Amino acid sequence: MKSDFYIERVTKKELEPFFLTYHYLKDESKTFKSGYNYGLFKYPSWECALNIGGCLGGIVFTSLPVPEIAVGAFGLERDQQEGLYELSRLCIHPDIQKEEYNITSWFVSKCIKRFRKETKVRAILSYADCSKHDGIIYRACNFKYYSTTEFKKDFWILQPNGSYIKHSRGAIKGLKGEWRERTKKHRYLMVFDEELKKSLKWEEVDWKTIAK
Repeated sequence: MKSDFYIERVTKKELEPFFLTYHYLKDESKTFKSGYNYGLFKYPSWECALNIGGCLGGIVFTSLPVPEIAVGAFGLERDQQEGLYELSRLCIHPDIQKEEYNITSWFVSKCIKRFRKETKVRAILSYADCSKHDGIIYRACNFKYYSTTEFKKDFWILQPNGSYIKHSRGAIKGLKGEWRERTKKHRYLMVFDEELKKSLKWEEVDWKTIAK
């Protein structure tokens, strides 16, 4: 039952072991950007989660990764982007997903409601990696769908042990590595600010058009 669960604001340190164990990006990312972080817990702590401190789910809201997103979406300059956030991490323990129907959409909706009480939220953007999933959870939570991102490439830096890590920001001159094509992402957006709704430049698309 949903009444068996509760949500708490948590630190990055508290969420990190959970995400690095269960999130689908665990093999690609050693960490994640912290922001407004919330964890899902159950009364009492569920046995299978004792080794990760009782956390059964997590969600992170951060500022937009680059200001150009808001420029393209709303025509907002860098000093006009207060209250714009990205739902940048979301994960629920796989056993909980099996046991509790609709727990993920319930968790997301509850966290957004609490998030909006704790700070000014004008809009929330979220992406669904086309190679992993199509964002059904966001549709269930009433996000609107705005097609996919354009194809882009990322520079991956060669490490001394022969592995590669993705370059985040800054110059790449002198770095050894390779360019790799980035997978496209489905774009989902929830806008609360009425003025932003009027200035939105992206065109909403029927999510049923997503190729299966």
